[in-house]
Amino acid sequence: MRLLTTLVALLISFSLVSPARAESFTFTAIPDQDASRLQQRFGQVATYLQQQLGVEVKYVPVKSYAAAVTAFRNNQVQLGWFGALSGVQARQRVPGSRAITQGYEDQFFKTYFIAHRSSGLLHDASNTSKDQFPLAMQGLTFTFGAKGSTSGRLMPEYYIRQFLGKAPDESFSRVGFSGDHNRTVALVASGAYQVGAVNYKVWEKALAENKVDPKEVQVIWQTPTYSDYQWSIRGDVDQRWGEGFADKVKAALLAIDEPSLLAAFPRSAFVSATDSDYESTRKTAIAIGLIDEN
Repeated sequence: MRLLTTLVALLISFSLVSPARAESFTFTAIPDQDASRLQQRFGQVATYLQQQLGVEVKYVPVKSYAAAVTAFRNNQVQLGWFGALSGVQARQRVPGSRAITQGYEDQFFKTYFIAHRSSGLLHDASNTSKDQFPLAMQGLTFTFGAKGSTSGRLMPEYYIRQFLGKAPDESFSRVGFSGDHNRTVALVASGAYQVGAVNYKVWEKALAENKVDPKEVQVIWQTPTYSDYQWSIRGDVDQRWGEGFADKVKAALLAIDEPSLLAAFPRSAFVSATDSDYESTRKTAIAIGLIDEN
């Protein structure tokens, strides 16, 4: 009887401890492309991180940029692949969280303004230079990407305000938000919008895969470079998975060298990142009213 009592006590004790030890480490990513592509891409990342970290790792898909930030804030995920703006928003909501890595190319990110043939901008040499802002697009129809996108909304809106001197809804005859970069390309390529702002990597991939006709839609301007995508991690992961866990996650991300994993982003490598890399994003977002100063 005493042995049975001891065994029961041990089982109860184990049941109380094991869930914390078996707790899944979860991450999400902003839905900047179609869901099927993201599921394949981040399913690979989950498998890799699980092997490197020795804990169960799960990818949690979300339907919007705002949902990614909310999941991070509510501790539904502990790690996020964010754009510059959504990363700033997420870290503001979780004290102690920090940016840990970014793609090598994310140090030099840029937005392309693309235009449909109907805009009249493609064959006007005075307006098609990638170095000269296309002032003639004023009064046309324009689509951003997602409302919370850095490359699809924040940076293009900043330059629209800078060069045209007005907010987008005052600068164009109609303004839309496509929701993601692939849709932006499709909408401009179809002529549904005459001009749009798109992540340069998505555009170059679409062009390489012959998904756009360069006779119908072209790049008419590119922004100066800025820091964009990054991995951000909550500040309480060490308390949940052990001292040094956040640094272990960072090391695992920096060590990614499998070509298929890197190609899924696509990035050539990952490098260290800190919150200070995104201070200009924070200030820009405050300046155009997308986030509060505090």
